[in-house]
Amino acid sequence: MIIDKLENLEKYVSINSLFAEAIEFLRSHDLELLEIGKTELKGKNLLVNVAQTMPKTKAEAKLETHKDFIDIQIPLSATEVMGYTPMVDCKPVDAVYNAAKDISFFEGAADSYLTVKPGMFAIFFPQDGHAPGISTLGVKKIIIKVKA
Repeated sequence: MIIDKLENLEKYVSINSLFAEAIEFLRSHDLELLEIGKTELKGKNLLVNVAQTMPKTKAEAKLETHKDFIDIQIPLSATEVMGYTPMVDCKPVDAVYNAAKDISFFEGAADSYLTVKPGMFAIFFPQDGHAPGISTLGVKKIIIKVKA
């Protein structure tokens, strides 16, 4: 898991060959004006999802993991709290995996919580359990799905 300011995202380009294209998309668009919806940048290997979350408490936020994708999550409209637990500590260990949506959900609260403000981002790798979307008003955000 990585958390940093959006202006530093380029420093992480060497993590994955698709990060450069994701960064170019972010640089070439006014993020505040992006419409809700999904855009394929490189087929199913690189997707941009602009979403509007509903208000959610820590108790309502479920830990999730992905086997095939890295998430780059960028809150736009408000501060978002995101839970974090290493996947190896998520329960139950035999959580059902939905291959069509590349997601497993886990029970219980996260081990720790991160505050991610507009102008920041969080990167979650397949080994990172995360519980995103915690906010009192909901958040317009960008979720970039990068093939791991």
